[in-house]
Amino acid sequence: MPIRETRRRFLTNALAMAGTSALEGALETTAVRFLHSPAICIAPMFAAEELLRAEGFTDITYVATPAADIAEAIARGKGDFNLAFALIFIKAIDAGLPMTMLAGVHSGCFELFAREGVRGISELKGKRVGLKTSPPDLLTLMASQVGSIQPKI
Repeated sequence: MPIRETRRRFLTNALAMAGTSALEGALETTAVRFLHSPAICIAPMFAAEELLRAEGFTDITYVATPAADIAEAIARGKGDFNLAFALIFIKAIDAGLPMTMLAGVHSGCFELFAREGVRGISELKGKRVGLKTSPPDLLTLMASQVGSIQPKI
């Protein structure tokens, strides 16, 4: 039989949780550095600032870093966090760079732009494409979702 949630049970649990949070003590570190490069998909990083401050982080900085250098910068300790295409970090870990991936984030910001007349990724089969900011692996991944297309990059 499921436990029925009541106002009394909720308040009891809430007070118990509030009491245990006092036992946690101060944060070990109060500083966090976000590496970023110009992109709309990093908006959640800026939105998280107030949540981090509420948790006790007082020194939150944003370090502008070229997209191509993000993984290396994380591995070398020049920043703590980043929101970028996961594949660049997976490749960096495979290459032996020391880093840890905590979670995945995808804010739906990837979009492929093409010349007029191209209506879908599958129409790129056999054509050369140019990329501005995304790694070639992203286009390959997008193309593989619609069939056996291997972009010539």
